[in-house]
Amino acid sequence: MKAITLLGSTGSIGTQTLEIVTQYPDQFRIVGLAAGRNLQLLCQQIRQFRPEIVAIADPDQLPDLRAAIADLDPQPQLVAGESGVVEVAAYGDSEAVVTGIVGCAGLLPTIAAIQAGKDIALANKETLIAGGPVVLPLVEKHGIKLLPADSEHSAIFQCLQGVPAGGLHRIILTASGGAFRDWPVEKLSEVTVADALKHPNWSMGRKITVDSATLMNKGLEVIEAHYLFGVDYEHIDIVIHPQSIIHSLIELQDTSVLAQLGWPDMRLPLLYALSWPERIATDWEPLDLVKSGDLTFREPNHQKYPCMQLAYEVGRIGGAMPAVMNAANEQAVALFLEEKIRFLEIPQVIETVCDRFRSQNTLQPSLEDILAADQWARQALLSLSQSPTPVVTASPQLSAI
Repeated sequence: MKAITLLGSTGSIGTQTLEIVTQYPDQFRIVGLAAGRNLQLLCQQIRQFRPEIVAIADPDQLPDLRAAIADLDPQPQLVAGESGVVEVAAYGDSEAVVTGIVGCAGLLPTIAAIQAGKDIALANKETLIAGGPVVLPLVEKHGIKLLPADSEHSAIFQCLQGVPAGGLHRIILTASGGAFRDWPVEKLSEVTVADALKHPNWSMGRKITVDSATLMNKGLEVIEAHYLFGVDYEHIDIVIHPQSIIHSLIELQDTSVLAQLGWPDMRLPLLYALSWPERIATDWEPLDLVKSGDLTFREPNHQKYPCMQLAYEVGRIGGAMPAVMNAANEQAVALFLEEKIRFLEIPQVIETVCDRFRSQNTLQPSLEDILAADQWARQALLSLSQSPTPVVTASPQLSAI
């Protein structure tokens, strides 16, 4: 039975991970839970899974949490705030930590788990996008396994099983195209928050659903794939695949192409990350190729999705620049969800912030450099969004850098 700690237990990744633990109680047990602010759901999870330690992100909710589970015996250790989440990540005898916290907030807890010698089921893209230059040396130093738990990188990882060293030539990431894949570019000026949250294939959190609508999620995945698999950016491609049946592909040196297919279901990559190298039998609906119908592909429209090309340019620049882009994106999406900026302003403000950071970029950043760049970018974007002057950029890419 594998002991697991779950970061982000009340979010989409967290609840689906706990579905797996519920279905396979002889395979997995929960040691620690860390959650955001959904106190009611967290209390239900504590009662069902009886973790040894629990963190809640908002320290003001700690007394309410303590009161809500006062009748439990034994009592879990309760902690709160960022330091509490870090404590949970490094705690006890858990063998694997599922990192389901959204955004750069997942970086420090993931580092703490790595330093404690725990394997990582990585569902938090930002850990490598912002922290890759720091995280990868720590993975090597502590000898832990960093296993992808999102659908695209899990697909690549699964396809690579048995491929000899040097056999990989190209990675092909598939993208659903998000909420606006069938909208004309001219109509994007009319986008509302409700429109952006209508993902046609996946049920995800609000932030990642907006990232899918801008295709920034795919740009972030390009950077993550670069760090995970050691492939340069010229050999990582994106293709729009509206059905989301092929989750990604690899091309080998002899031009053979391998793909991983399945229904859109996040439980599969999560289960594989937790059970690797084993394959656990499930009663989930198997893929029926006849039922799935036609599988189609098309090239991304760069005019519609400027965030994608921006991510490529930022990835090539490297250093602390990906951390800046990631933080600016998080802040821009938050402002869009609060209806403080328009949808088309998201890539504009991100690019402007990145452009302003170019003279400060550090090519070999420390953790402190990355955290400082993250905070600088958030403040820079907030200031930019509050400026009375409209945001205007010279190009849809970071050509100025």
